[in-house]
Amino acid sequence: MATIHQIITREGIDQARQKATTKHERALVEAAYQVLTEDAEKIGFTYSGFALTSLPHKPHTDLVWRREGHNLTLLIESGRDRTGKAIGLPYGSYARFILLFLQSEAVRTGSREIELGRSMRVWLGSMGLSIGGTTYRMVTEQAKRISHCRLQFFMDRAGAEVMRHGGFVDGTISMSDLGDQQSLWNDRVLLNEEFYRALRDHPVPVSTSALRAIGPRSMVIDVYIWLAYRLHALTSDVAVSWPALHSQFGSGFQLMRKFRAHFIECLDLALAAYPDANVSVGERGITLHPSRPAISRA
Repeated sequence: MATIHQIITREGIDQARQKATTKHERALVEAAYQVLTEDAEKIGFTYSGFALTSLPHKPHTDLVWRREGHNLTLLIESGRDRTGKAIGLPYGSYARFILLFLQSEAVRTGSREIELGRSMRVWLGSMGLSIGGTTYRMVTEQAKRISHCRLQFFMDRAGAEVMRHGGFVDGTISMSDLGDQQSLWNDRVLLNEEFYRALRDHPVPVSTSALRAIGPRSMVIDVYIWLAYRLHALTSDVAVSWPALHSQFGSGFQLMRKFRAHFIECLDLALAAYPDANVSVGERGITLHPSRPAISRA
């Protein structure tokens, strides 16, 4: 992946675009170029648990979602409305971007009370989600699902619970259906106290420029966050097998060869958005090499 960044730097974006012959290669060039030309990097945050596990990528018919990561298990249960009907599990890139905004604001302000208002709409817009029409309805739906679900994390060592009575928020992230869209969101929302405590104690810094370059690609977001969490802390190379990668990222893929092909494409895009990442792909899996952080915390 360093080659793409080097081509853009040495030969310019026009030459890099000419060398890209497939849709995937063109996406890599544009993501790398966007990150390289960003005027000022801005820092965001997410809980480390989401670097090791993840939300569903697509609508999930079951009411419980369970994912295994390195020494960590995530369990999410769907909430219900006042009639007892299941609301459904949060999924996809919209849910991830909503949560990234809430977590970043909580760490930035040092408070679990998050001001919403125009700032959330602007932030989502900067991520490529223009809040209108179909996108408005999808963001509203994911906000509702996030507001009502139950969240638990378990450490694999003796099954100890990290988060017992968790949720993402106390209360509801709701949007008012206003045509002029001047006041889309409630004034504020409280992060759940246990979730906020876990986030405060174990934040993972990420680059909002990288997230913007990745755009609404949920698995790429997950892979980028995973790399941002793992690479800078390494002191030596670490091999990760395809079965281990499938366990963490492979929801919806029964055939390993199909997962492998899709994961490599997602990894390519995540690396395009993380120029200092050092990762190699082999027959048995991938190897993570010690790398500079995804973004400086200075």
